[in-house]
Amino acid sequence: MKNRKLKNSELDRIDAKAFKAAAKTRLIIILDNIRSLNNIGSVFRTADAFLIEKIYLCGITAQPPHKDIQKTALGATDSVTWEYAESTAVVVKKLQDEGVFVIAIEQAELSVPLQEFSVQKALTYAVIFGNEVKGVQQEIVSESDIVIEIPQYGTKHSLNISVSCGVVVWDIFSKLKEL
Repeated sequence: MKNRKLKNSELDRIDAKAFKAAAKTRLIIILDNIRSLNNIGSVFRTADAFLIEKIYLCGITAQPPHKDIQKTALGATDSVTWEYAESTAVVVKKLQDEGVFVIAIEQAELSVPLQEFSVQKALTYAVIFGNEVKGVQQEIVSESDIVIEIPQYGTKHSLNISVSCGVVVWDIFSKLKEL
């Protein structure tokens, strides 16, 4: 039997209203000075796909509505809760004060490989993705509860932020669902 590609009408997806009411994954995304509007839109789509609680857009990170964000978000800016904050550090401190476990996604001396990171059932997590050139600010890396790194074996120094977000969110989402 050959596989048949499903039509969008067969995917049984929820609408934006049902998304808002649905139980969310205990995961928050923080974008630290992301300059690419297409990357921002892609992160919104990833957040929608995995019922992410919220996205914080910090610093120079652009905010919806913007046609280039919408181009890749495909409507996810209407479903995913988001908030703009000028300071990533203020958001990190606020979340930590609320008991959220804050993770910087970065290459650092004491980073933990993503596959070795374990989640705990009772915690909510926030993952920080940094600027396409400079990464997560050192101040933010220093204030994070842990730094996680996606192991890479090729010649390039990093993955695109939207790819990194997809990899990390899928990994943590999967681990949380197993609990």
